[in-house]
Amino acid sequence: MNPEDLREIEKIIGYKFKDDALLDQAFHHSSSVQNRVLSNERLEFFGDAILSIAICEALFNRFPQYLEGDLTKIKSMLVSRRTCSRIIKKLCLQEYLAVGKGMAGSRAITGSLAAGLLEALIAAIYLDGGFEQAKKFVVDSFDSIISAADAEQSHGNYKSMLQQHAQQNIGTTPIYAMLDEKGPDHNKCFEAEAVIGAKHFKSAWGNNKKEAEQKAAFNALIALGIIEEDNEM
Repeated sequence: MNPEDLREIEKIIGYKFKDDALLDQAFHHSSSVQNRVLSNERLEFFGDAILSIAICEALFNRFPQYLEGDLTKIKSMLVSRRTCSRIIKKLCLQEYLAVGKGMAGSRAITGSLAAGLLEALIAAIYLDGGFEQAKKFVVDSFDSIISAADAEQSHGNYKSMLQQHAQQNIGTTPIYAMLDEKGPDHNKCFEAEAVIGAKHFKSAWGNNKKEAEQKAAFNALIALGIIEEDNEM
């Protein structure tokens, strides 16, 4: 990687490397090198552990009122491949990732490879500047997602979680539209959808309007990549 690109990456991440070789290695996928030990795979392995402890410390300090189960659910969402790839895309760092010819244009560059890049970059910062610098990068990068999580996911308040995300990242507030209702008056069910701006998300049915709106918010959060599809509703 040329020095100009390295300096641009440093500006984006807010950290200046003493050892450019570490930063360069973090941005080389195994498909781009002849010897895999020179790729970012080892850094990715190490960075996964550093990311986990940095997120755990941040959650432990930020949410003193939550129990282990609540913290575990939030942590699982934050360190997921989907969330990590979102961070890389938000920082526009995937365009600097060196991959082999067969990988160019692959969707994996914005998915699993992007997530691995984030972990490799975290490890590179750790090795170059220590844990505090790596933790600062993690907390700064994940701050808005941590705030949006705020254990709403654990308590099933998906409407509140979606509202926080929409207001902080999109600049608007979600609304809910009732699309249909079925059944007799004493046993109705309702269909609702979440709408953010001009975007309509997958609708959901509930035994009452409140439940339908919560499930619609849940669908929107999945579509936005805020929570994983296998979370329980």
